[in-house]
Amino acid sequence: MEKHRYPLGIQSFVEIRTKGYLYIDKTDYVYNLANGNAKNVFLGRPRRFGKSLLASTLHCYFEGRKELFEGLKIAELEKEWEQYPVLHFDMSKDKHMDEAQLREYLLRQMRRYESIYATERMPTFSHLDDLIEAAYKKTGKQVVVIIDEYDAPLLDVAHEGDRLMNLRHIMRAFYSPLKACDPYLRFVFFTGITKFSQLSIFSELNNIDNITMWDRFAGICGITKEELLTDMSEDIDLLAEKLKVSREEAIERLKYNYDGYHFSSVSPDIFNPFSLLTCFNRMQIGNYWFSSGTPTYLIEMMRKYNTLPSEIGSRIEATADDFDTPVETMHSIMPLMYQSGYVTIKDYSELFDLYTLDIPNNEVRIGLMKALLPNYIQSSDTNMTINRLVRAFYQNDMDGALQLLQKFFKTVPYCDNINYEGHWQQMLYVIFSLFGGYGDVEVHTSDGRVDLVMKLFGKLYLIETKIDAPSDEAMQQIDLKDYPARFSLLNLPIVSIGIAFSTKERGITSWQINEQDAA
Repeated sequence: MEKHRYPLGIQSFVEIRTKGYLYIDKTDYVYNLANGNAKNVFLGRPRRFGKSLLASTLHCYFEGRKELFEGLKIAELEKEWEQYPVLHFDMSKDKHMDEAQLREYLLRQMRRYESIYATERMPTFSHLDDLIEAAYKKTGKQVVVIIDEYDAPLLDVAHEGDRLMNLRHIMRAFYSPLKACDPYLRFVFFTGITKFSQLSIFSELNNIDNITMWDRFAGICGITKEELLTDMSEDIDLLAEKLKVSREEAIERLKYNYDGYHFSSVSPDIFNPFSLLTCFNRMQIGNYWFSSGTPTYLIEMMRKYNTLPSEIGSRIEATADDFDTPVETMHSIMPLMYQSGYVTIKDYSELFDLYTLDIPNNEVRIGLMKALLPNYIQSSDTNMTINRLVRAFYQNDMDGALQLLQKFFKTVPYCDNINYEGHWQQMLYVIFSLFGGYGDVEVHTSDGRVDLVMKLFGKLYLIETKIDAPSDEAMQQIDLKDYPARFSLLNLPIVSIGIAFSTKERGITSWQINEQDAA
């Protein structure tokens, strides 16, 4: 039994099909997309989710390259294999540019086609309509336009008002001719992460179909559970053998770390393709997606909206208008978090038309919290301290764990606003989230709210914090309001912890611990 060849970093359908790489067959989606009623289509998905491969597959399909699709689902669906001129623009290389660099980049993208479609009357293309008209007249066929990662030039400056506006004007000027070129166009396809309301493809091109949340296209990118169990069955067995666990346990570990995405109200379970393939390639469970690119724009926008970590890491009810909305008109970080893949749909109530959003899986939770931790703690010893804390909790050495935290908090926080309980509460939430357990803050009981609740290693931890007050006051509050009774039906051992923080000493000064067996 041999591993597949995994197409990590390969976004070319031609290369995957001609060099024997693993390909998860999505060509039935391609056929239905290309031959449906929608002519101008936008699909939004998080980064590293296969958007560029989908764009490449559509490119090959519209060029009529039948030989590349032999043995795939589309071979049974398509009978004509008509050829069209395809203009394919990749905007993902279009990052960290000023206005002049962006204009030059867009011109270079168009002029790649001069040797194919230029005529004596039109030797160069200065606008997209020039290129589309030339391709139509030279071939006699309507033109297919594919624009991959359309929003890449804008994401890095999403938090910079003036710069975002300037770059957006340039992009609008580039895309705006598409509306006037409609008679020359067979199909227009955009991919991206976010929606920008004032960009021309969403304002001037008003007949665009946003299929991002359409049920029938929910599985068009990523790897569904069914595809994992069929197309990658041997890979699962090899991973189980490497990890020395059963096949069922290997599947559960893959689900816990990489599954959990849903892109519509009835979406199948979808795994992150980049993480899944990287895991099989290395034969090791790890955190791959987040480390493949630091989401600087996301962290900056979280600061702009004063978003607390616990607001992301807890189940939130919302309507589609609350999270599937353009980033320029959003009033919270939630639309950007959803569109970027840091939260996803976990449930849907048809009766109330309400979605429940949460972090998809363990990989995203840990990666996100690691990125947020520097907002609270500056230390070169973070990873080792977290590992020691996890070990202390696992060994039920609570005094040892709190001693570690006490020492850890001696480092200087980036944030100077430490004189309120919420700062320490959020810091504990971020740190405990890195343990891989479930946590929540301000959990309501019948007689109050618990500052922090965490489920880890088969126990439930109830943590109450006090600022510039003794730890016995925190423990008295837990006892007086009988917080453990609120969770007795979980039938788990409960560890109550009262922690005192000092603003003068900038950290923990004392604590009390009380453990109860399961009810």
